[in-house]
Amino acid sequence: MSLQNVLSPKIKEAITALFQVELPNVEFQATRKEFEGDITFVVFPLLKLLKGNPVQLGSQIGDFLVNEVPFIEKYNVVSGFLNLVVSQEYYLNAFKDIHTTTKYGFVKANEAAPTVMVEYSSPNTNKPLHLGHIRNNLLGYSVAEILKAAGNNVVKTQIINDRGIHICKSMLAWQNEGEGETPETSGLKGDHLVGKYYVAFDKNYKAEIKTLMEAGKTEDEAKKEAPSILAAQEMLRKWEAGDDEVVFLWKKMNQWVYDGFAKTYANLGVDFDSYYYESNTYLLGKKVVDDGLAKGVFYKKEDGSVWIDLTEEGLDEKLVLRSDGTAVYMTQDIGTAIQRVEDNPAVSGMVYTVGNEQDYHFKVLFLILKKLGFAWAEHLYHLSYGMVELPSGKMKSREGTVVDADDLMQEMTATAGKIAEDLGKLDDYSAEEKAVLYHKIGLGALKYYMLKVDPKKQMMFNPEESVDFNGNTGPFIQYTFARIQSILRKANFDFNTQLPNITFDLHEKEKELLKNIMQFPSTVQLAAQQFSPAIIANYTYDLVKEFNSFYQNVSILGEEDVVKKQFRVQLAQKVGFILEDAFSLLGVQMPERM
Repeated sequence: MSLQNVLSPKIKEAITALFQVELPNVEFQATRKEFEGDITFVVFPLLKLLKGNPVQLGSQIGDFLVNEVPFIEKYNVVSGFLNLVVSQEYYLNAFKDIHTTTKYGFVKANEAAPTVMVEYSSPNTNKPLHLGHIRNNLLGYSVAEILKAAGNNVVKTQIINDRGIHICKSMLAWQNEGEGETPETSGLKGDHLVGKYYVAFDKNYKAEIKTLMEAGKTEDEAKKEAPSILAAQEMLRKWEAGDDEVVFLWKKMNQWVYDGFAKTYANLGVDFDSYYYESNTYLLGKKVVDDGLAKGVFYKKEDGSVWIDLTEEGLDEKLVLRSDGTAVYMTQDIGTAIQRVEDNPAVSGMVYTVGNEQDYHFKVLFLILKKLGFAWAEHLYHLSYGMVELPSGKMKSREGTVVDADDLMQEMTATAGKIAEDLGKLDDYSAEEKAVLYHKIGLGALKYYMLKVDPKKQMMFNPEESVDFNGNTGPFIQYTFARIQSILRKANFDFNTQLPNITFDLHEKEKELLKNIMQFPSTVQLAAQQFSPAIIANYTYDLVKEFNSFYQNVSILGEEDVVKKQFRVQLAQKVGFILEDAFSLLGVQMPERM
């Protein structure tokens, strides 16, 4: 239990005893470095309930705590801030429990725990995954792991956009130009091969538009009348009608893409428990719209299109079914949400990992599901994230506009290898061991750099900066972990035995490190509440800085006092465990040596 959780009821007790009022919430903050103290109680909220001088109120509460709480040694009051000094016995007793606790800070879910479904990735099956998909996958996977660590049951899922005109474009180009080319004959991953023909379609389509405009057509007319787009639309009609030849081609090319995606996901280190396909869920969505129409949730216009009026809720009117009866994105998203709960009845909430350009879409979707009467619709969350940009010229793009995910991961691994080689220390590594290490460092750099930024913010991803072995980077934290493993390997005694009673005074750096360690459980819970891997990432950086300060100022293996040495090795070991567990929440592997 965190110091905040232990102290909170004690402070409430003090306020009730002293002033006969109940404080609903106790606000803490870290004690400023220029003042003595381990934790600070903020007195100002109390002034809403009581009239009085905040310094005087703080002093009265401080006196009560010193007299009634054994581990509070003394206090000081600065303005409306009560700085409390905690005894070293408290920290040492807490550490004895922490040291023997596996997966410290993690809460194991039971059957009664909430079940949350987290959706991420959600690609189109007409091209490879790109840089934006990487941020999406990393955020979704990490949030799922954090929710799990906070005590929830979690289901990871994705919706695959496998229907629509964009799919037909790739199919048509392959049919016209492919000459039977396959991933096996071309040596290309399936998603790259299909993406190649999507680009080919676009090239032909633009050329046709240009020709038609030269012949006197307007740009809009040319876009609508170009032979390629007409052929793609006809293919889509055949697909929706169940044409055997078109459906066979659709299944074959989609499978190429799925096989390609699977390799990318494996390389990125993300996984899924279930998959949904728009080609299935849009049909359920259409049925739900029909049912909602009968209940008066939706209404039909003269042209036969179906809408919902959300103007009273501050939104607008939203189309849910076209006049020709075909579905829109909203239709299939309604169907997908309902299908997921039908398949997983325990699900009580869902997290959608989708870029911030869809903020309005999800406001509408969640409101529609509430109006349809689904209780779980109260627990839907849009994990909205900003776009990722790259410094110009840093990365080559396969298509000139986007950065291919496979290329990026390969580049990151290569960059990590070059830096690691330059640093030396790997002479006794085999080529295979080096390859594994470079992948851990390169992918760790990529993941940490992306996840340390608040999801809501737009970010600039600098590949070279991310692989730096100094500063707030993944490799810096991995290097610290490797340093800890080196200490443990060199410790030539059994340091895992129960510590005897410690009689020596803790070094300031030991105490600060203990305080930091004790913040991990509350950090996991906060990250889960805010759906933010950045909270975990930045905690690890703070912990590493604190550990390195401890390492530089306090002798560990050189200490002559046996008890001191054992305690410090255990302290280092626990930091290592926490770093490894925290990084697992970010999907990052730790190297034993660097």
